[in-house]
Amino acid sequence: MPPQRSSPKGLLLAVPGLVGVLLAALILLPAPRAQAAATAYGGYAMAYFTESNQGSGNNYALHLAVSTDGLQWAPLNQNAPVVTPTAGTKGLRDPFILRKQDGTFTILATDLNGTNWGETNQYIHVWDSTDLTSFTNYRRLKVHSLPATHAWAPEAFWDPARKQYAIIYSAHNGTRDVIMANYTTDFTNLSSAETYFDPGFGIIDADVVVGVNGTNYLYYKRNNELYGAKSTSLGPGAFNNGTYTGPIAHGGTEAPVLVKSLTGNTWHLWGDTYTPNGVFYAWQTSDLATGNWTPVDQRTYTQPLNSKHAGIIPITTAELNGLKSAWGTPSWNRLKSYNHPDRYVRHSNYEARIDAYPFDPYLDSQWKIVPGLADSAGVSFESVNYPGRFLRHSNYSVVLHTDDGSAGFAADATFYPTAGLGDAAAVSYRSYNYPTRYLRHSDYQLRIDPVSSSSPATDRQDATFLLTS
Repeated sequence: MPPQRSSPKGLLLAVPGLVGVLLAALILLPAPRAQAAATAYGGYAMAYFTESNQGSGNNYALHLAVSTDGLQWAPLNQNAPVVTPTAGTKGLRDPFILRKQDGTFTILATDLNGTNWGETNQYIHVWDSTDLTSFTNYRRLKVHSLPATHAWAPEAFWDPARKQYAIIYSAHNGTRDVIMANYTTDFTNLSSAETYFDPGFGIIDADVVVGVNGTNYLYYKRNNELYGAKSTSLGPGAFNNGTYTGPIAHGGTEAPVLVKSLTGNTWHLWGDTYTPNGVFYAWQTSDLATGNWTPVDQRTYTQPLNSKHAGIIPITTAELNGLKSAWGTPSWNRLKSYNHPDRYVRHSNYEARIDAYPFDPYLDSQWKIVPGLADSAGVSFESVNYPGRFLRHSNYSVVLHTDDGSAGFAADATFYPTAGLGDAAAVSYRSYNYPTRYLRHSDYQLRIDPVSSSSPATDRQDATFLLTS
């Protein structure tokens, strides 16, 4: 979402010979909201919409991604939407998935198609789903009657004391943005809106987790930074004086999501940039009560392409497999630089380089990794947006050329995946016809150079990549 009014408001593709591409990662589990405690989870689903920095990837509908480890995400349906609103603005932002007390799901989202922050809208989008492969009972709910304001970033949680769900969202009360709430048992009939969280200054984007060692937590955005509040109660006003963290940010950051480890005490906090850049960042702590957060190494996580303002929920192995079967996993991959993990391999003016994510055209960074043109034990990289063009070396520089069918082209465009020279858990690519040379970046340009296990660490890291989707 935009600045507040006080400011106004991977799944990996199997590649022959490639072993151990994913970095080891903690298995994460979002904090309980309305989940059956005994459920055995085997993966995660993420809801999001998409924006790219020049707009070619903008799509204001519900997208889904899955993960087995909670860090490396694979978009479903080739990163196309799985459902699109048909009423109101006919677009959505800020989708949120709630697992209800009966184990089924409700999806909530902001009713906004684009970035018209001044648009007045008192409604949110709602769907029901049994397994996230189909969506039923679409409706829009009017959540408040405040004049000339919005209902942004809706979320929900089960309040065990009330035996009702609280729907919370950002709205302007005439003075500042606050968090409002309605209560419901069926996401159709709602109580009257009331102020839920008003610390005395403008805030948006609240995320609540319930009952962590007897304490409840609410994280929110203020002035493009994230903060956390805590309370032993869930009632309206309970968090007003409970802020206990300093600011947490990486540039302008919004949309906090708290996610807990399944096997330990580690918590992760996700946030993303509020501009159309859509970059996710993650922090971690071993004790949520302290409010002390440490940035997570970007090598260990990869967000879905162009994703913005996510909601994350644990799912069972059966649900995860059902989602992959219903929607399909990516037919393409991206290559992330190991030592510049904010950069991805792309083509630009038919030259190969690594550039900082995000960029447009975003399709420049998507590759179909196919059996090697010269040797099927290797691989070749075919451009998604220029089919028939492959990465190949020419005078040791790497370029994007059309396959001319020659043996020389096939040899230049074939590489052998090996254990990463800079990290054996990642991947390096050895040239087929220059077997002492590896694909690497130099001044952000891709080329093939001699690199070995005895080369300087910087050279070995330049020749190491993380295969993602």
